[in-house]
Amino acid sequence: MFEIFGIPSQALFGQLLLGLINGSFYALLSLGLAVIFGMLNIINFTHGAQYMMGAFAAFFLLQYFGINYFLALLIAPILVGITGIIIERLFLRWLYHLDHLYGLLLTFGLALIIQGLFRQQYGSSGLPYQVPDMLTGGRNLGFMFLPNYRAWVVVFSLVVCFVTWFVIERTRLGAYLRAATENPTLVRAFGINVPLMITLTYGFGVGLAALAGVMAAPIYSVNPLMGADIIIVVFAVVVIGGMGSIMGAIVTGFTLGVVEGLTKVFFPEASNTVIFVIMAIVLLIRPAGLFGRTA
Repeated sequence: MFEIFGIPSQALFGQLLLGLINGSFYALLSLGLAVIFGMLNIINFTHGAQYMMGAFAAFFLLQYFGINYFLALLIAPILVGITGIIIERLFLRWLYHLDHLYGLLLTFGLALIIQGLFRQQYGSSGLPYQVPDMLTGGRNLGFMFLPNYRAWVVVFSLVVCFVTWFVIERTRLGAYLRAATENPTLVRAFGINVPLMITLTYGFGVGLAALAGVMAAPIYSVNPLMGADIIIVVFAVVVIGGMGSIMGAIVTGFTLGVVEGLTKVFFPEASNTVIFVIMAIVLLIRPAGLFGRTA
């Protein structure tokens, strides 16, 4: 084992891996938030609860139906996305033309209700969810031990983020989505059902949160408060990257995860606040965020 800046290599690279894992979840969650805000103009505070629901959906699918992790990666986001569609149809569609504060307050209230219901039923100690057999074990790279599941989380998150960015920024569907946010009347003239597009977009953003929840379940266990612990950090990530910016959400999510991991090595006392310090600095220099559009 060798040392880097007086730090054992295994400790340093271990924290880098932890930072990449956290960054994977930050990126997926902030990506979902960016999609929802960019399309619906809603600050979705329910996102943390929907992340938690994804983990619980995977747990229920395994516990009661014997559905394994890989199928849960497909089924759980769809199920939670459907609940998101119901929320959008019942509540959010009345708020699109109002101030952002109304959407934030509504989704914050919904998050408290959802978390309270799950906590009442399942407590707050957490439920175990096993790593799938195919991804157990790890590889000794010499300078560190790399668990297979954690490597899978990072790689799969990168793939999902890239595919989402490509669809929104480089395809005709993405062009329609972006056009619908700026001029829905013109998009309707092409025969496109804009309200349905908005509803499905919200369901997709919620599905991304649920997907992150399924991936987090074997690492952090399934806990009703797991979303509350991460959502504040994710909102900071979104603000730093730029509200509604797809690329900003992805790049900032992974980058800040790594920064947070390195801070735990070199200055552990600041690890819980470093992201918020960065947010304050970015807002002072560039209020729209690193990738956001300036007015």
